Amino acid sequence: MLYLLLEPLSSDFQLFNLFRYLTFRTGGAIMTALLIGLVFGRPLIDWLKVKQGKGQPIRDFMGDAHVVGKKGTPTMGGLLILISAFAATLLWADLTNRYVWVVLGVTALFGVLGFYDDYLKVTKQKSDGVSGKLKLVVQFAGAIAASWLIMEWHPAALSGEVAVPFFKDFLVPLGYGFIVFATLVIVLFSNAVNLTDGLDGLAIVPVMIAAACFGLIAYLVGSLNFAEYLQIHAVPGTAELAIVCGALLGAGLAFLWFNAPPAMVFMGDTGSLALGGTLGTISVITKHEIVLGIVGGLFVVEALSVIVQVASFKLTGKRVFRMAPIHHHYEKKGWAEPTIVIRFWIVAVILALIGLSTLKLR
Repeated sequence: MLYLLLEPLSSDFQLFNLFRYLTFRTGGAIMTALLIGLVFGRPLIDWLKVKQGKGQPIRDFMGDAHVVGKKGTPTMGGLLILISAFAATLLWADLTNRYVWVVLGVTALFGVLGFYDDYLKVTKQKSDGVSGKLKLVVQFAGAIAASWLIMEWHPAALSGEVAVPFFKDFLVPLGYGFIVFATLVIVLFSNAVNLTDGLDGLAIVPVMIAAACFGLIAYLVGSLNFAEYLQIHAVPGTAELAIVCGALLGAGLAFLWFNAPPAMVFMGDTGSLALGGTLGTISVITKHEIVLGIVGGLFVVEALSVIVQVASFKLTGKRVFRMAPIHHHYEKKGWAEPTIVIRFWIVAVILALIGLSTLKLR
């Protein structure tokens, strides 16, 4: 909004030249989302406590200490992230950029789905919300629409192609199969983030790390000069997504203020489904879907631990882990919650650095 209003005035007012710079607007988005989250966080949490009463139902298979420590904590904290991120994006981004709108569309759809799921859990005081089938139908419908639009908008030389990291000219031609691939990336990553959101602060920091990485990737991919220098595939228009990533980073920092152990609020499906869908969509737009699997490797491992556990139990009757997702496995082994969370953060940073190295190692 500010870009469209003030950038045309830059010829008359030199100060408004700042709005031409993507880095300035990204910084503005980070600070705006952070301030909105910090200012409205506590009132929102108090309101959620009043409306939810007993808070999110906590499953008792982790033992009494786990249940007592988290009982009564309100959920739907993802609302704080989404409100802050949307406000900052709408304020600082170039709203004529269609990639911005497709990302916001997926985020909004998955956020509404997650909100409804959280609402059912809280009102029924049961751990089961929206049925798995309905959830997947909505996610796939939104992801298919987004993937089709993205493929249509990509440059002709890249449309329907999948870029492979570490290879500067190697593209896998999928044609319309790209829609299937991109849809799976968006849906699977959305659910992977959802599975990771099981301990205070565990999911939001890796999400912020991934958002920071893809903010940089979007900026570089959207710049022809940087793309040529790094020998990555340029996608005009994607640089504006750095503002979306910046807004996520600022909103995530604000949420972490209230989600740090012991959490005052849980993200809920409202936040986890939306954030995973956002990152998945940005990776598809920037042609860095495989890199997302590296940068967001922690989420991939969490999801795989569930798949392996279920498959092993159905095929052999035995469990590979004491409990899945894998963060609960370490909790069962006696690791303290803060220890698990901080060590997983460290893993997320290492994976992010490996993922970023693909920009240069070609």
